[in-house]
Amino acid sequence: MTKFSLKLSIIIPVFNEKNFIEEILQRVQKVDVEMEKEIIIVDDFSTDGTREILKGLDHKSIRTFFHIKNKGKGAALRTGFSQAKGDIILIQDADLEYDPQEYPSLLAPILDGRADAVYGSRFLGGPHRVLFFWHYTGNRFLTTLTNMLANLNLSDMETCYKVIKTEKLNKLFLKSNRFGFEPEITIKLARLGCRIYEVPISYSGRDYDEGKKIGWKDGLAAIFHILRFKFFDFPRIKG
Repeated sequence: MTKFSLKLSIIIPVFNEKNFIEEILQRVQKVDVEMEKEIIIVDDFSTDGTREILKGLDHKSIRTFFHIKNKGKGAALRTGFSQAKGDIILIQDADLEYDPQEYPSLLAPILDGRADAVYGSRFLGGPHRVLFFWHYTGNRFLTTLTNMLANLNLSDMETCYKVIKTEKLNKLFLKSNRFGFEPEITIKLARLGCRIYEVPISYSGRDYDEGKKIGWKDGLAAIFHILRFKFFDFPRIKG
């Protein structure tokens, strides 16, 4: 199949993003990927008015699903994956930290047959906002630990931008409800023998006053999840 006959499913998990959700949707809709695309939004029980904005959307290319209680990013992504109809799945956060104009670069290694999954790395030379030293250090530590246990050499395991062939994603048992999703999917893609590529991306990070949600407790939890999904997770893959 050529890229023109493929379909891209863009999964957007949302929690309390009323200030950004309309803008990110406009950016996602505008980007040209030379293939059919669908946008799937999963609202994880927002309480700041985001749900009301989403309920007012009238776009045929957007499908929206609402959790009846807050379950976490991983759970929202699993809901989105279960509804996706595309050949390729791309994860997009609902804020403005990641630029949808990066989609063509992220898709290229899959479309030309080199990769089964692509990670957009914030640490491979793209422009990025200068923020927190300890957040950066924690990210690199978690990436290094995952690399050691999965036998990979990623530079940015915690990145939002992950693009995966649907046929590969459907072989994974995914369980994480919250931020453990990032090490879980990385370890399981490696275990499946997937060809993983990285491409540099830009990054306009937020600080906590601007709504950033992940903190040091999530970092500690990630260490637990990395060990869990390496050594204690059964069943590991489907089929």
